[in-house]
Amino acid sequence: MDWTHYRFRSLWSLPAPPSAVYPALERVEDYPRWWRQVREVHRIDGATGVVRVRSLLPYDLTFTAREVRRDPAAGVLEVALSGDIDGWARWTVTPDGEGSTARYEQVVDVGKPLLRRFAVPGRPVFRANHWLMMRSGRRGLVGHLATV
Repeated sequence: MDWTHYRFRSLWSLPAPPSAVYPALERVEDYPRWWRQVREVHRIDGATGVVRVRSLLPYDLTFTAREVRRDPAAGVLEVALSGDIDGWARWTVTPDGEGSTARYEQVVDVGKPLLRRFAVPGRPVFRANHWLMMRSGRRGLVGHLATV
């Protein structure tokens, strides 16, 4: 098993239709306004940006996100990631009753030396840290959608 390889999946049940959720997820540069663990997003161009995140644990992850797929009709946003983490991440937004479900999938290899050094003993903690970040992101998006 490669202890520095991670697969994450989160499902967010949201009280807004895909027509509101998708545009909010599409505007990555706004994430720091509603998702407190996304500390900075700097656009390089229309398809690429540098993102810095930090959850509960005292370390930042910085990576470049490059758009791979943007398909509003299918509700899909996908990016390739490189930097402290390498891999991909994808949002898929689908209708769910009067609201929607946003499915987040991420497959990455960790390149940050500190995280690689503590890969085996830290793995459960790193996974919990990611879970807390995603929980906070969902709450932030719900609040953001209520004000838009």
